[in-house]
Amino acid sequence: MRTFLIIWLGQMVSTIGSFMTVFALTIWVWDKTGSATALALVGFFAQLPRLLITTFAGIAVDRYDRRLLMLIAEVAALLCTLAVALLYLTQQLQVWHLYIIVALYGGFGQLQVLAYSTSIAVLVPQEQYTRAESLGSAVNYSAAIFAPALAGFLYPRFGLQSIFWIDLATFLASFVTLLIIRIPRTAPEKTMGDRQETLWQKLTFGFRYIWANPSLTAMAIAFTLFAIPNDISRAIYSPMILARTGGDSEILGAVTTAAGIGGVVGALLLGAWGGFKRRIHGMLLGFAGYGFFKTIMGIGQTTTIWIGAHFLAAMLIPMFYSSSNAIWYTKVPPSLQGRVLAADQLIGVTISTITPLIAGFLADQVLEPAMHPTGSLAPIFGRFFGTGTGSGMTLLFVSMSICMALVGVGGYTVKYLRQVEDLLPDHQIPEQQPPS
Repeated sequence: MRTFLIIWLGQMVSTIGSFMTVFALTIWVWDKTGSATALALVGFFAQLPRLLITTFAGIAVDRYDRRLLMLIAEVAALLCTLAVALLYLTQQLQVWHLYIIVALYGGFGQLQVLAYSTSIAVLVPQEQYTRAESLGSAVNYSAAIFAPALAGFLYPRFGLQSIFWIDLATFLASFVTLLIIRIPRTAPEKTMGDRQETLWQKLTFGFRYIWANPSLTAMAIAFTLFAIPNDISRAIYSPMILARTGGDSEILGAVTTAAGIGGVVGALLLGAWGGFKRRIHGMLLGFAGYGFFKTIMGIGQTTTIWIGAHFLAAMLIPMFYSSSNAIWYTKVPPSLQGRVLAADQLIGVTISTITPLIAGFLADQVLEPAMHPTGSLAPIFGRFFGTGTGSGMTLLFVSMSICMALVGVGGYTVKYLRQVEDLLPDHQIPEQQPPS
């Protein structure tokens, strides 16, 4: 557990810097273009390389030193940030430059995510999986507390360069923590016989493993049905708030910070509590509650409601992510988790790649015009969401939030999902090779 906590501390520091850069670049792109589609395209290009690298990354994570893979990913992220900083300082930074740089960042980031997540099973006792995952959630949401507030303050006063230097310093802190630790390597499954597998069999192994277990298939489908509306709403969240506040970055920072505080509070409570004994309840009830509070946020017309609803929604994120991941860690042998989790994550990456484009098109080309005072939907929904700038995005946001809540409630009607923890046996304690 000590090694996990060292890695966790390094990731927390690095993530704060990365979140500051992402938040500041979001404001920069909006200031430069005023387009939800432009922001959505940044998300699209960040996800696109994950489609290409995920299955190969899964094979690499099961085969090679996970610490080394994380170090390589950190160096790549450092170089990407340096590239953006140099382009900005020489006044040559364009939006299309970000498309290329976030693509590189996203590809190596996916490698790091897989290496980190599959290390949990060999660093943490099985009964602590949910708590370990809650600490992982605390990393992202601690960053979401400080990063928007700091970036929202620094960006209009000192420009992007001040944020870049902070980000670069945090990368170094994370790099040092990875240098001083070792991660045990699991022995390969004797039954898998890599030498007997073709490349195609290796690439498709994770999907075949999930498909052969109906309960894991149900888990993957449920999260997919949740992820589609969630990613659409996430893609339009920032432009929706900016549009409804006249581009006020401090309000966006306050609402985003509230979500960060909610996420940390939720992670700490989950860490102290340990979650539901039946983890599937944490996943499904988390889906339902998250969708409910997101709906309230979309319907709300004031900063106070946005802050309160986003805080409550974010409190539930550690619960459904940690509960879901703990099930995967418990049911899938650690020596296979790279390929199996890569397959599951590839589904999510595919969704995350496509949905920003869908969200940008629906917001800019369909719903925003339809919700203008003379638009076709204004007489129906105008009384709830208004008819000014951002009303169409709000209608889309609320619709997606309702869908998320329905996935949580509907999941209880599926036996293979509801009883996943009874139908699948836990994996055995992994045999480990000496750390490299």
